[in-house]
Amino acid sequence: MRSQYCGDVNKSHVGQEVTLVGWVNRSRDLGGVVFLDLRDREGIVQVVYDPDLPEVFDVACSLRSEFCVQIKGLVRARPDSQVNNQMRTGEIEILGTSLTVLNSSAPLPINMDKNQHNTEEQRLKYRYLDLRRPEMAERIIFRAKVTSAVRRFLDGNGFLDIETPILTKATPEGARDYLVPSRTYKGQFFALPQSPQLFKQLLMMSGFDRYYQIVKCFRDEDLRADRQPEFTQIDIETSFMSSAQVMDKTEEMMRSLFKELLNVDLGEFPKMTFAEAMRRFGSDKPDLRNPLELIDVADLLTDVEFKVFQGPATDPEGRVAVLCIPGGAKLSRKQLDEYAKYATIYGAKGLAWMKINDLDKGLEGIQSPVLKFLSEDVVKGLLERTDAKSGDLILFGADKANIVSEAMGALRIKAGEDFDLLKGDWKPLWVVDFPMFERTSDGGLHAMHHPFTAPSGMTPEQLEADPISAISDAYDMVLNGCELGGGSVRIHNSEMQTAVFRILGIEEEEANEKFGFLLEALRYGTPPHAGLAFGLDRIIMLMTGTSSIRDVMAFPKTTTAACPLTNAPGFANPEQLVELGIDVIKSEEEKETPE
Repeated sequence: MRSQYCGDVNKSHVGQEVTLVGWVNRSRDLGGVVFLDLRDREGIVQVVYDPDLPEVFDVACSLRSEFCVQIKGLVRARPDSQVNNQMRTGEIEILGTSLTVLNSSAPLPINMDKNQHNTEEQRLKYRYLDLRRPEMAERIIFRAKVTSAVRRFLDGNGFLDIETPILTKATPEGARDYLVPSRTYKGQFFALPQSPQLFKQLLMMSGFDRYYQIVKCFRDEDLRADRQPEFTQIDIETSFMSSAQVMDKTEEMMRSLFKELLNVDLGEFPKMTFAEAMRRFGSDKPDLRNPLELIDVADLLTDVEFKVFQGPATDPEGRVAVLCIPGGAKLSRKQLDEYAKYATIYGAKGLAWMKINDLDKGLEGIQSPVLKFLSEDVVKGLLERTDAKSGDLILFGADKANIVSEAMGALRIKAGEDFDLLKGDWKPLWVVDFPMFERTSDGGLHAMHHPFTAPSGMTPEQLEADPISAISDAYDMVLNGCELGGGSVRIHNSEMQTAVFRILGIEEEEANEKFGFLLEALRYGTPPHAGLAFGLDRIIMLMTGTSSIRDVMAFPKTTTAACPLTNAPGFANPEQLVELGIDVIKSEEEKETPE
């Protein structure tokens, strides 16, 4: 039905007849000449109809936006004065000789203009229309180019694309599983995979050496801009490669991807330990475009008569850190209160501040509600350590170390954006040497990555003797404050895996029930192996410059994990529930609602 795509017509086609199909993007009647902007997935081209062909012209006059049409016409160059450099096809236009309406369009339920103001609910309900908009189409096409480039790179480096099961068994990945009831085993359930973790390890045990898969994963968790109940991973696993080798190879892949598709040279990726990242930036995924750093000052405040500072300063689990914001003294009291409110989201109880209005005036040039609690020597020490200048603002965080790191890390990001401090376009890095475990709220231990991650340089006995100080052989790739992917060297013997399960409170009976197949497989010559999984949606989100992964997915869910397009989730047929042996229990609110 077509000779080429609309966006591909150019000066080389001048004098040729073309046949195009697509949608009417816009129609204009200018003094008896109809200008038609025809759009398909590759772009827009201008088609001109004049009254010399009355029957065709009458059809052109009747068109509205989003009519699906076929056109035939002669390609001609535009006069120099009419060239549109904003369009790929801006040097040419098509003199229409034929026009067929393939399908008309009812009045549209959403606005299709570039500067549309549709709600996200509307965009998702009418996603098939939303995806026609060029900016959305470009993102989905770009996504296809990314996956193609990834496949070419991995195929070219000896990786095998192998599929793993979607119906599987629940694994401890840190989020709730989506469960699928079994009809043949009533009362039992499959789980949709949160990742192919165990299967890709089993593939290494099977001798396939290098595996990859661009795979759907599922997590029933609270959603944010960069989270979805179903998402896509670039999943990678290797045998006989160290963590350094895996990092080198996947870094090469990411550099190749950015160079090919964005013509961006990411350069070498620096490495930073988890401890350093938390100390300097309050985050394990720091945005290195932001020059602000957290500065520890507990040693300066151990003797002050202000318990808000003194308590954390003398507590082994506490932390007192400051953030010096250049030019921040211009913030009003109302704005400072907003910063304090923002910090409370991350657990802070408040936010002390100090404005350096005029450094030359000493204490008289400093404004702060906590200044009365600080001696001149303490203030001098703070100014020296932060290298504060006149016009700067110092923000204080004082609490348990994890709260200070999280709250001050979030303020660092906010201040960097508010004061336009970001420098450079792309700042990648590797974060390494993560703790093996972290404390839970009830005092237990939780695997920071997952329970199949190997510790660095420890025997099972050493690990069980002091698990909280263990460092894992794990690594995260971070770009502009966004975690692109994370991975680790895996445990490849049953003794170490059993020890990790015990530390996590998974006793032998439970371990055998959930992971007996893995523990047995580890007994049969399992090779050393390591891997990594990238979040494809996040990568595309960053590369296309949008702020939500929903903008780079064809059919995403809302933040409440619903699909306005299909009205999913929905109620099951009662006969199906009986067949599955499932009884739906109504909530108290539903019981009280009259039928």
